[in-house]
Amino acid sequence: MTTAAKPLPPHGSYARANGSPGYRKPCYCEPCVIEKRRARKRSKVNRELGRSRFTSTARARQHLIEIHKTMAWSDIAAASGVDDRSLCLIYSGRRERISLVTERKILAVQAESASPGQYVDVTGSMRRIRALMSIGHSGRVIAEAVGSSQARIHLIAAGKQATIRRGLALRIEAACERLAQEPVEDNHFTRRVRNGAARKGWRDPQWWEDYGHIDDPTFDPDKADRVLSFHERARLRREEIEHLAWCGHEPDQILDRLNGEVSISTVRQIVQEWRTGQKRDRRLNTERTAA
Repeated sequence: MTTAAKPLPPHGSYARANGSPGYRKPCYCEPCVIEKRRARKRSKVNRELGRSRFTSTARARQHLIEIHKTMAWSDIAAASGVDDRSLCLIYSGRRERISLVTERKILAVQAESASPGQYVDVTGSMRRIRALMSIGHSGRVIAEAVGSSQARIHLIAAGKQATIRRGLALRIEAACERLAQEPVEDNHFTRRVRNGAARKGWRDPQWWEDYGHIDDPTFDPDKADRVLSFHERARLRREEIEHLAWCGHEPDQILDRLNGEVSISTVRQIVQEWRTGQKRDRRLNTERTAA
């Protein structure tokens, strides 16, 4: 097997003029000679002025963090001309200094639209596959709809893969929206799939539609299912009342939105406290009632 030869640097560049010991000879054409003299002169001036050719990776690293949200390493490497291994070292903080040339190349890269080759968190895809299985869709059916292998679908459903390509995640999302609306034939096989998902506590598509947060890895569905305490319900009601008041609703309108879950006096009191920024001392009411 032969390896493709690395292309030579262009004429007029320092790399072509200086050559590489044991790899290529220096070039003595006029553009290369001129560039070599200029490079040596710049280097001498920078040394005398105390200027360094290297700088901290702080700016480049912050820029990489931003553009990597939508771009894969291969895309960034192609756009910057810096190899992806060096980019990963800078991104992870394992490289603390880089040349000014490398910094300029990285900072020149502009963030593009989301790349299908970028790796993203698998949480949303895992929950969508589990939701489809909870209503009876098998791994084979889901794999055919996604355009992937059945083994990959089961691997994602089992939570054994931390990240997947964005393109695959988008295909899983589209397949989930379609399959969730399709009727599932009731037979021994689909019942077995549903029962297996039920034993594992996997939620169905309607559950996720009601609660949302399907792509949020910090959201715990087990906590969402538990019964709220009195104080938790009171806190949520207060937050909702304050939000409605902020939107410009009057107490009577807020009471209608809450379907009469609380009294009008409670709504008025919470709105008053929100407007004034001062909460009443409920201990005084308690003492008066006891008296």
